[in-house]
Amino acid sequence: MSTQKVWFITGASKGLGLSFVKTLLTQGYRVAATSRKVEDLHNSIGSTSENFLPLSVDIKDENSVGAAIEATVKHFGKLDVIVNNAGYGLIGSLEEISDAEARENFNVNVFGSLNVIRKAMPYLRAQRSGHIFNISSIGGLTGNFPGFGIYCATKFAVNGFTEALAAESSEFGIKATVVEPGYFRTNFLSAGSITTPKNEIADYKAAREVQRLHQEEIDGNQANDPDKAAIALIKVAEAETAPLHLLLGNDAKGLAFEKLASLEANFKEWDAITVSTAF
Repeated sequence: MSTQKVWFITGASKGLGLSFVKTLLTQGYRVAATSRKVEDLHNSIGSTSENFLPLSVDIKDENSVGAAIEATVKHFGKLDVIVNNAGYGLIGSLEEISDAEARENFNVNVFGSLNVIRKAMPYLRAQRSGHIFNISSIGGLTGNFPGFGIYCATKFAVNGFTEALAAESSEFGIKATVVEPGYFRTNFLSAGSITTPKNEIADYKAAREVQRLHQEEIDGNQANDPDKAAIALIKVAEAETAPLHLLLGNDAKGLAFEKLASLEANFKEWDAITVSTAF
């Protein structure tokens, strides 16, 4: 494997991002890691080394992202693999979540990744190679979770623009993969990584139960190992070909195939209406 590859990972001070960085450094890769506060990276990963470049980045600020990409290329001489990992969860019904709360989730989960893509692509195009991993969720394939409508919408967006990116970038030898993890045992469901609406509505019993389930029962009991997710990503990055969609976890696999079956049944049931619109 080419451990000379340079990885750029956002949201790297905790969660899957932290596992990615630690695993890559252990295997000898060169890594630029970003977080809102660079001291969080030092605390979580360690001090700067020849192979590790910690960077303070506001993912919502295009200039901040651009400066980080430029610093990475200046430090390591090139850029090979992008991991758009920064994001957070938002639990609340569509009626409960305010316009500002919804837009902020999109600003981080969607537009933050687009900022990175926009600033990284000129370097990848120039070298005619590279791989962009956009970390979505199984919630980017199925939105059948009460209280996760906005969060799922952000991840559906990530899935959609990754499919377009793969089609656009292939002529330059650049790969694009959307990663759809299930539940991994990180701090994603803990305070600081997931938020709830300021104005909850008591009528939404299903949303409250889903919220309670995630914060009190699922958190800390997730079935998947984040370090194994990192190893999986490295294997995919080193392969000659790349999947457009990468499911991670048996839970993600099960939910994905349930969605496929549901779509097929839905389309068949309403096929007569579907084809009735022809001239």
